[in-house]
Amino acid sequence: MSSNRQISKSLIRKKFNNLDSPKKPEWIKVSSFTKNLNLTASIVDDHRLTTVCEEALCPNISECWNKKHATFMILGNVCTRSCSFCNIQTGKPSGVDPYEPLRVAKAVQALNLKHVVITSVDRDDLYDGGASHFVKTISKVREINHHTSIEILTPDFNNKKNAINELIKCNVDVFNHNLETVKNLYKTVRPGADYNNSLELLKLFKLKSLNKVFTKSGIMIGLGENESEVVNLMDDLIKASVDFLTIGQYLRPSKNHFPVIEYHHPSYFDHLKNIAINKGFKIVSSSPFTRSSYHADDDFKILRNLN
Repeated sequence: MSSNRQISKSLIRKKFNNLDSPKKPEWIKVSSFTKNLNLTASIVDDHRLTTVCEEALCPNISECWNKKHATFMILGNVCTRSCSFCNIQTGKPSGVDPYEPLRVAKAVQALNLKHVVITSVDRDDLYDGGASHFVKTISKVREINHHTSIEILTPDFNNKKNAINELIKCNVDVFNHNLETVKNLYKTVRPGADYNNSLELLKLFKLKSLNKVFTKSGIMIGLGENESEVVNLMDDLIKASVDFLTIGQYLRPSKNHFPVIEYHHPSYFDHLKNIAINKGFKIVSSSPFTRSSYHADDDFKILRNLN
């Protein structure tokens, strides 16, 4: 880990370690499943792959892996950013593995996935932020899995002007980039990222794909945002022609991370969903446990039928 990253993590620990989150309410309960968990884990391990399910401590991992659904995280498991909400390790990443695209494609085949979500860490160290590796991975998945729909959940590629021209080469069905939080919280929650840059990425991909690819974005709530800020974010996404919005409850990975300011009742998620639908989103997934790739296969079927 570089000295700058060590300092950054140290500051996060110092800033948030003594801040308590509210007690978890009764509706924040994770169900456990066991039937296919070991099978999914075995396939992931056998292909030497990383999943965001594990690295981000996703609360839905048991349910999803039971269904043999996994979200693959390419370009390693070390991120060049220090987002205060995220559990993924920060540091100096290793080189890009040229054989990873083939291993991902074979794992998709082994899991018999009808829909796959592929994401990555931020790779600010790479000239294109890793965009060309996304292209190679998607190409290999298409080559081996002819009937699998593909969704990519990308980083922001901030200051990588050539990235969008690479990304548009990806033959995908859904392009997803998460705003994560409202504009006013970016400096605290997403240092190194830029709200307007993220919006522009979503807008440009939609334009360059000639409106042939669905676009998607997601946020966490409970970080201290207010409803008017969330509504303003919805308006910004609609202006960027985003089709699909996900809204989930932020869950603190550890005491070293940004605290939960509020646990929102499921009825509030329903309220936000109604607002978003009325604003024109084609699909809105909003619940405490909603995450970007949670039920992504079912949601894509709905999107496809609406088009």
